Amino acid sequence: MIKGVSHIGIAVEDLENARELYKRIFSKESSEPEWFGEIHFSFIPFGNTHIELLESTTPAGVMRKFIEKKGEGIHHISFEVDDIEAELAELKERGIQLINEKPYLNAHKNLVAFVNPKSAKGVLVELIQYTGKISISPVTNPVCPSCRT
Repeated sequence: MIKGVSHIGIAVEDLENARELYKRIFSKESSEPEWFGEIHFSFIPFGNTHIELLESTTPAGVMRKFIEKKGEGIHHISFEVDDIEAELAELKERGIQLINEKPYLNAHKNLVAFVNPKSAKGVLVELIQYTGKISISPVTNPVCPSCRT
């Protein structure tokens, strides 16, 4: 079952510049920057939903390619689910194209998988199941103290 929107990922050219911009616009602190593979990222809390700022650290990185093709902006929307394996099986049964048929662990050791944008009107959809190890949810176990709401 989908529980709600976890976060919205935004591709940015310069993470520090984006963190400062969002701080000026919304007067909100973001989490300390982290790395996952070639991605440099930070979260900004908005209630139970977060904005995830995503920067490539390599010229051939996925965020760099996205920005070259579409410019800075919304990269994906992430929905929190109770049982990611069941959600993926149900989506596949309904003929939805998946990028990942099996979930994998993200930087915070939560299970994630992506739906192909071709099946979602051009929107990259992420499913996330929090494992209880580290979560960006302010209700459970935030990444950083500033992520509490």
